[in-house]
Amino acid sequence: MQFEGIYTPVITPHRDDGSIDRDGFAAMIEHLIASGVHGLINGGSTGEYYAQSMDERAGMASLAKDVIGDRVPLIVGTVAIRLEDSIRMAEHAARIGAAAILVGSPPYSVPTERENALNALAIDRAADLPVMLYNYPGRMGIMMGEEFLDRVGRSRNFCAIKESSGDINRVHLLARDYPHIQMSCGMDDQALEFFAWGARSWVCGGSNFLPAEHIALWKACAVEGNFDKGRRIMSALLPLMRVLEQGGKFVQSIKHGCEMAGFRAGPPRPPLRPLNKDDKRELEQVVRVLKQTISTIAAEA
Repeated sequence: MQFEGIYTPVITPHRDDGSIDRDGFAAMIEHLIASGVHGLINGGSTGEYYAQSMDERAGMASLAKDVIGDRVPLIVGTVAIRLEDSIRMAEHAARIGAAAILVGSPPYSVPTERENALNALAIDRAADLPVMLYNYPGRMGIMMGEEFLDRVGRSRNFCAIKESSGDINRVHLLARDYPHIQMSCGMDDQALEFFAWGARSWVCGGSNFLPAEHIALWKACAVEGNFDKGRRIMSALLPLMRVLEQGGKFVQSIKHGCEMAGFRAGPPRPPLRPLNKDDKRELEQVVRVLKQTISTIAAEA
């Protein structure tokens, strides 16, 4: 499977009581497809999978596939502390006809690279679908290092990696030593660097409410090869990246951004809490400026 373009990890809209707003979720999917994103991810951290029961996770994956149909690829997240739960999500993804699965390291347990690879290979066997790996040591506690990559490389299904370590040396390593594994940007404030090193896709939470602006950067760099234009767009996006990546309120900010765009997002589930008034005001100002700036850049083309 070739991963090309913008892949949005879709939020999970909630009602005020914390229950899942299925109609709001369907509306988000329709909006994203109409906006031109290239694929959707259900069960990522932006979708608050960690605050859902396994039944809820499976139900949301099924709903996502029902709404999407075959219009864009659906990637189903399988990350869980227990291998049994990851296998359950992998099997469910295959059963509903997902295009691929997202496989990360099991949080908290801190396995060795060999143990982590065996865990990933077991999830792979359960689905036998294309796999996008998810390297996020900041959340999982471990790095998908060279021993891990070499071991999982025994399966042809491991065809991409969402790299979210924040270490630019990992970008160099993947580009130089693992060119057979498609590199996908998973660190928003390094998107330009990922594209410069050959990445063809970007998994970006901000595309939930700013799909056109994220597509504009991908198009400038990955399609047109116009990195002068890309730098200008990235410069306009960086204030947003600082708010999202460095404020400690990523999911809350994405959800408020969706509300700003006219969609029902609702509050995050505990332990997270909605943004306060000052945080909302800062995000709204940043979004207003970047939309104007990127619109001007796009109009020059």
